Amino acid sequence: MPMKNNLTVLLQRAWRSCVAQGLLADAELPFVDMELPKDASHGDYASNVAMVLASRLKMSPRRIAEIIVSQIDDRDQVLEKTEIAGPGFINFFIKDQAWRNLLEEIEVRGDNYGQNDLGTGKRVQVEFVSANPTGPLHIGHARGAAVGDVIANILAAAHFSVQREYYINDAGNQMHNLGKSVLLRYRELKGETIAFPEECYRGDYIKDIAREMVQKFGDAPFQDTETNLSFCTKYAAEAILEGIKKDLFAFGVVFDRYFSEKELYEEKGVLNLLDVLEERGFVYSDGQTLWFKTTAFGDEKDRVVIRKNGEPTYFAADIAYHQNKIARGFAKVIDIWGADHHGYIPRMQAAVQALGHEKEALQIVLVQLVNLLRGGKPVAMSTRSGEFVTMQEVVDEVGKDAARYNFLMRRSDSHLDFDLELVKRQSNENPVYYVQYAHARICSIFGMAAEKGYAVPAFCEVDVSKLVIPEELALIKTLARFPEVVEGAALTLEPHRLAFYLLDLAGTFHNYYNKHRVISPDRELTIARLLLVKSLRTVLRNALRLIGVSAPEKM
Repeated sequence: MPMKNNLTVLLQRAWRSCVAQGLLADAELPFVDMELPKDASHGDYASNVAMVLASRLKMSPRRIAEIIVSQIDDRDQVLEKTEIAGPGFINFFIKDQAWRNLLEEIEVRGDNYGQNDLGTGKRVQVEFVSANPTGPLHIGHARGAAVGDVIANILAAAHFSVQREYYINDAGNQMHNLGKSVLLRYRELKGETIAFPEECYRGDYIKDIAREMVQKFGDAPFQDTETNLSFCTKYAAEAILEGIKKDLFAFGVVFDRYFSEKELYEEKGVLNLLDVLEERGFVYSDGQTLWFKTTAFGDEKDRVVIRKNGEPTYFAADIAYHQNKIARGFAKVIDIWGADHHGYIPRMQAAVQALGHEKEALQIVLVQLVNLLRGGKPVAMSTRSGEFVTMQEVVDEVGKDAARYNFLMRRSDSHLDFDLELVKRQSNENPVYYVQYAHARICSIFGMAAEKGYAVPAFCEVDVSKLVIPEELALIKTLARFPEVVEGAALTLEPHRLAFYLLDLAGTFHNYYNKHRVISPDRELTIARLLLVKSLRTVLRNALRLIGVSAPEKM
């Protein structure tokens, strides 16, 4: 259990003792928040629980804090002392030996250190990327892929049963335009002069697909017939989707399922679901158009589900898709969307509730745009004209590790500047290099230790009381935070917390390494420090694995 959680249990136990003895009136104990004080003199952790209870108990928060502290049963002897500060904060000071003993837990748990049981096996689906199969993935999709994949990793580390899903928007007008674009380019390659319509896709990838078809089908007649248009649409969509899968694999992303939008329309699935919602009073007609009553769930206006021409809207398909998801037995479905879909959230939450599910069954994570730079200058992009930087181009230029790490260097709902030149730089300015170098440096230390006759030590062979300097205790305390960071990231779906933590951990280690020699004339001290950096190596590997970045042994 993370140290933070241990202290929470101590407080909860003390609270129950206070109530049982009549020292405090019985009341619902609020969420116990353990914070890391900004000032180390205020302890290792602090809680404001007494101040939260003050209004409920109608008592001074300091008096409440004094009573709670009097009942703390430190049966595991981890506390050096507790202090009551300010208006009623309870500050906890952990014994140095309790911190040192954490190194044994890291050794025992190994690759599993940092995991937790939040999920208790509950099934969760994470749907992300889900780009239309009308063109290759671009850098914006790459950020969404990194965020979605790491969220899935974090939830799996919290022992949720996670399924990654990609929703293929392979129905609708954009597919018609894709097929038409390829067909016209095919005819153009066969010598015709073509006036290319504005709504068609103009990227070079369309010409590549048409060129491939010419090589395969030669002089086969491909005029503007419905059959030929349908064939071109199918051929292009399959080719593009295969390219998408290939690019995602190179980026370290593998989906458990690709779900086709077409499945929703089989046996009139969308229309039948709308009939059910109409019977429940959530869908109504104005005589020409069918509307969903999203205002019943707080949306600003009702939304169209069947247009005047009888065609379902994207919203209608999305309702059916989310019903399909939840019907598959997921306790929660998580959608990773571009930030431009922010206004779409209330209507989808309304749909989930109208289908008879809790609002919380659906959770949306928004991913903001990426500002692509080169040497500080913007790189111009236009999707319609086909002038955009693809995900493959970015990964080929900067590498998978650097791309993934840098996509996580801001909250997903914040704009991100991605400078290609900076991301490629092999220096401490590049966060992924800085973190990976910490791991490589530790591997180098063990190489030098082996040359001097030192084996990798086990906790039982080490006198950890030798680890006394502030930098060593700071390192151990940072290692102790890893399970807390993973748990917090799982609760909030904020993968950037891991990237920030890794930078902090690497910085703490580099600072220690630059001041102190791990291998010294003092054999017992050397062995203790080797155990410390062994633990650090384990945590670096585990954290890097969660964000899908390698842990190199040499750089």
